[in-house]
Amino acid sequence: MNPLQALAAVAAPFGIAISSAAPIEIGAALPAVTAKDQDAQEVKLAETAVKGWTLVYFYPKADTPGCTKQACSLRDSYATLTEKKVQVFGVSLDDPAAQKAFQEKYKLPFTLLADKGGKVADAFGVPHSMGFAKRQAFLFKDGTLVWRDLSASTDQQAADVLKEIGK
Repeated sequence: MNPLQALAAVAAPFGIAISSAAPIEIGAALPAVTAKDQDAQEVKLAETAVKGWTLVYFYPKADTPGCTKQACSLRDSYATLTEKKVQVFGVSLDDPAAQKAFQEKYKLPFTLLADKGGKVADAFGVPHSMGFAKRQAFLFKDGTLVWRDLSASTDQQAADVLKEIGK
C-alpha cells in the first residue's frame, strides 16, 4: 500500500475522499471524459483533442498563487503554443463559476474545465482530496500521451511544454 492509499484508508471513515489511482502511462489514449467548461458547456475531451497537440494540466484551486503563476505562464506563451497547434485545457475541482472568474480575472485565453466531482482527475490518475487536485500536466499528440509531468511547474509550465514539443 502506497502512502496515498494509506491516507485514503484513514480518511474514508470521516467522509473524506482521497483519490489514489495511478497516473496514465506514456502511450495511453486521452481519456474519454466529459466535463463542463468555464461557460458551463460540456466538453468531450477525447473528441476535442484527437488531432495535433493537446495539453491537459491540473491545478489545485482557481485564483491561488501557484495556480495563477501556472495559468499565466501558459497565457503569456499562448501565441507560441497556438503557433505550434497546441490546445490547452486547465482542470481543477472548482465549479464553472469559479473557473469563469479565474479566466476573466487573468484573461486566460484557453478552456478551463470544472471537475467538481473529480471524474476527470480520476480518469488521468491525478491524486485529489478535499477539493484540491495535485498539480500535474499531460501532453498528447494526436490523442496519445507522449509526455507527463507528475509534479508540474508553476511559472515554467509553458517552457516545459514547448521544450517537449521541440524534441
